[in-house]
Amino acid sequence: MALTIGDTAPDFEAETTEGTIRFHDWVGDSWAVLFSHPKDFTPVCTTELGYMAKIKPEFDRRNVKIIGLSVDPVDKHSAWSSDIEETQGQAPNYPMIGDSDFNVSKLYEMLPAAVSGDPAERTPADNQTVRNVFVVGPDKKVKLVLVYPMTTGRNFDEVLRVIDSLQLTAKHKVATPVNWQQGEDVIIAGSVSNDEAKETYPDGWKEPKPYIRIVPQPH
Repeated sequence: MALTIGDTAPDFEAETTEGTIRFHDWVGDSWAVLFSHPKDFTPVCTTELGYMAKIKPEFDRRNVKIIGLSVDPVDKHSAWSSDIEETQGQAPNYPMIGDSDFNVSKLYEMLPAAVSGDPAERTPADNQTVRNVFVVGPDKKVKLVLVYPMTTGRNFDEVLRVIDSLQLTAKHKVATPVNWQQGEDVIIAGSVSNDEAKETYPDGWKEPKPYIRIVPQPH
């Protein structure tokens, strides 16, 4: 069964471009985004890694750590980093896991358990399922899973938007509606009774239907 929302993110030890890490210890009290790549020197992934480097301050501001993964050794990541800087304007400024033993890809169920051998002999198409985004909370639980095809670049602005929603709804008993952006109205969670809601929102709320109770975003 695939790793899904609410599961504990598997812990692991791995070599990265910034040294050896133990994942849960590395996350600590922060949030984390783990995003994976089928192989180094792939075109779509090159654009993604560069863009993530550019918007890393936005993740920092939200107390979110970024870590990449590719099914190749760490020394190849360093060479790829130069290409990323040359073509995208910025090199990765976050660790990249070298998953040449497929350990993390298997733990996160991106590759079958039976996969083995030399990663250099595998093509990007062999690893095409290693195109996931996992958002992990400070409690080490998986909060979001996105899976993309190799031909479609990921939308990391959307990942930031979801993190804003996740962090808001973790603190307040609200949900965010379609296409919600930071600062817009939210919906009182269905688990909150009207009596409870009146204590939090004494000025009331907009109610187009009894099950849709709209209030300004809490701060």
